[in-house]
Amino acid sequence: MKKRSKRYKEIFKTAIKDKKITAKEIIDLVKKNSTCKFDESIDVSLRINLKQSKGGDLNLRTTVNLPNGSGKKSIVAVLCESDKLEEAKKSGAEVVGSDDLLEKISSGKIDFTKLVCTPAMMGKIGKHGKVLGPQGLMPNPKLGTVTNDITKAVKNIKTGLVEIRNDKDGNLASTIGRKSFSSEKLLDNYNHFIESVKKEKPETIKGEFVKNVYITSTMGISYKVGAK
Repeated sequence: MKKRSKRYKEIFKTAIKDKKITAKEIIDLVKKNSTCKFDESIDVSLRINLKQSKGGDLNLRTTVNLPNGSGKKSIVAVLCESDKLEEAKKSGAEVVGSDDLLEKISSGKIDFTKLVCTPAMMGKIGKHGKVLGPQGLMPNPKLGTVTNDITKAVKNIKTGLVEIRNDKDGNLASTIGRKSFSSEKLLDNYNHFIESVKKEKPETIKGEFVKNVYITSTMGISYKVGAK
């Protein structure tokens, strides 16, 4: 039998199975149970309705700009033309380059967590999709990472823009902040996130788009949101 730690046993005592509790109550519980020394991430997981009435499954991929930020630190790289390098440097990006950055990428030197690319450079970066794609780094116009407005793109990433994408079973997940955030800020981020996902509901989907919602922390247990 697997031995459970004292911390796990204490947290598990707060598990709730039958009672319907609100997102606000859950956030307070999750923050209380976030007893690790590091600043745990507070995460939300959703099950969405994938089945469309006209056949086929829905693939949802978009971005949500959390009003209070995500608390996650991103290392941003900008790939642009030579005459835009100065703007890119002033935007706050940690890595900036043109053909020299492409050479680094082709050699496998990936020292960033987000990549912004100008439209003019997309033709050159296409062949590196096999390297960038599996790591979720391939720039995408729908995600705001292919743009001529470099400053805006970098600012959005730095201040709370999160990407969401469902898996084949209709699950999607995202951070909504850190345990150091106040409950009010976490709830604000949560409400904004849920409403943003609901707005993505296609007309061909019948009934509720968001089926189930759960909130947890990095090292905590999960709670199902049962009421507003």
